[in-house]
Amino acid sequence: MPSKRQAGQWAAAALIAGLVALLYGVHGNAQNVEASGRSAIGWMVGRWGAGSNMSHGWLIPLVSAYALWRRRRELAAAPKHVDGRGLAVIAGALLLHAVGVRAQLTRVSLVSLVVLLWGLPFYFFGRETARQLVFPAGYLVFCIPLGFLSNLTVPLRLAASRLAAWLLNGIGIPTLRQGTMIRSLAGSGFNFDVADPCSGLRSLLAMTALTAAYAFFTQRGWWRRGLLFLSAVPVAIAGNVVRIVTVAVVAWGFGEERAVAVYHHFSGFLVFVVAVLLMVGVGELLREKSR
Repeated sequence: MPSKRQAGQWAAAALIAGLVALLYGVHGNAQNVEASGRSAIGWMVGRWGAGSNMSHGWLIPLVSAYALWRRRRELAAAPKHVDGRGLAVIAGALLLHAVGVRAQLTRVSLVSLVVLLWGLPFYFFGRETARQLVFPAGYLVFCIPLGFLSNLTVPLRLAASRLAAWLLNGIGIPTLRQGTMIRSLAGSGFNFDVADPCSGLRSLLAMTALTAAYAFFTQRGWWRRGLLFLSAVPVAIAGNVVRIVTVAVVAWGFGEERAVAVYHHFSGFLVFVVAVLLMVGVGELLREKSR
């Protein structure tokens, strides 16, 4: 039978979990309530639908839980004591949540949830426990749809079309680029626009989340992890450029109709394969340099 102290601890933990669920699971959203409801977590999950830029959001809590399980021995061995600095973190998170609700910025409220999930164990169990939880808690940020990133769509389209045209000319396929339009100068090879769905934003968001996890699990030292994480941006862009180039090559060789109607639909997998291979290559290079 648990002691009175243990029973009290479990009761306190249940109470805190209930309050967090009430603040974010039942309430927390004041943005477009009629369509999304009042739950901040429900608002977030609703943006993880198939075909969205955040369709990988379902995997983030699983990766975070796995990272937590990997640190189970360190967490068990960490000295436990109440740390008042954690209380300041909790207060800051609750204030941030209030601001998010008041300003109808649900993303701000969700960021406060991540901070709160880190601040609670910081207060109750101390600095060493909080240090072990930096990645498992911080990784949950990748769950949150960040609407301002849609502003990157046009720059990504321009960068991808510019690099694709350069590569196509480099391999001997005369190509003219006008903005985000790519046109073959050799007969009727291809003439298409790098539209918003082909900007690479979705692969960029997915690759940053994947690279962050891969860097944490495979690299030692925060500077190596940071370098590998930063490589996610050029890696994702490279994967998207390879996709555009291959679509153009197929159109040049077999006609634009076949390239767009057949190859284009499954070429998205090519972005992922190229990006993952480049990510692993950069990771292995960093590990080799460390050895």
